[in-house]
Amino acid sequence: MERIVEKIMIEGVTMEYSIMGKGEPLLVFHGGHSNCYEEFGYKALIESGFSLITPSRPGYGETSKEIGTSLLTACHFYKRLLDHLNIEKVHVLAISAGGPSGIFFAATYPENVHTLILQSAVTKEWLTPKNIEYKVANVIFRPKTEKFTWKLISVMNNVFPRFIFKQMFPSFSTLTFRQAKDKLDMKDIDAIRKMNNRQRSGEGFLIDLVQINEVTIDTLQAVKCPTFIMHSKNDGSVPLEHPNLAYENISLSKLHLLDTWGHLIWLGKSSEETDSSLINFLTSHKISSD
Repeated sequence: MERIVEKIMIEGVTMEYSIMGKGEPLLVFHGGHSNCYEEFGYKALIESGFSLITPSRPGYGETSKEIGTSLLTACHFYKRLLDHLNIEKVHVLAISAGGPSGIFFAATYPENVHTLILQSAVTKEWLTPKNIEYKVANVIFRPKTEKFTWKLISVMNNVFPRFIFKQMFPSFSTLTFRQAKDKLDMKDIDAIRKMNNRQRSGEGFLIDLVQINEVTIDTLQAVKCPTFIMHSKNDGSVPLEHPNLAYENISLSKLHLLDTWGHLIWLGKSSEETDSSLINFLTSHKISSD
């Protein structure tokens, strides 16, 4: 899959983005610890005739952290990116910790958003200072240490891929490894290994932990485009309260709970259902049919 990566200066700050595929455009808001080199779910969309525009969100990759002073500010720059590319309307695909960005963009620029897709997405308050995960994240994923954290994880994962997969599994799934055995695909271990090799937090993940709190019930209710909410029944990273809240408050939403093994809904034996259900939604809501 050919990926074009560019950087542009907007109002004195840098935004990095990638473009893959040709066809109706999807503006992709990647998850935490990722960037414009994200891969999960891309292949099926490109083969089905869609193009994917993926900006590295604030503090990730080569995108300036200043773009992330607030979700409103960040969305202003995403709109400027679409203007730069001469794209008037997009499908928005928001993944995991990228959920708040997608929701806020759809609520703020409804004239530019044809549909919204939430995949394993955070939609409300998530990790807080009271959570042990929040406290750990502020140590191991802070800018001065995150490079060493991911280097250690990737080295260990390359040497002991199955062991690291099993160690990380509880952070992705509410199932035990034994319970999930029939849902796993042998390729999942290598997919996690490759993911860990490309993961970086930069300054982005700590920005995410702040911006998540800017999404409110009013924000969700301001989303008026057709919305497809995709979430695993067994997600151990983002609880089911998140998709349920979005479904209750976005008027034109449809909730599709997947029986995948966990948060990474593009992996496992049910991954084809993830791809096919998303493509069916997109083809039934073509921008060109407006």
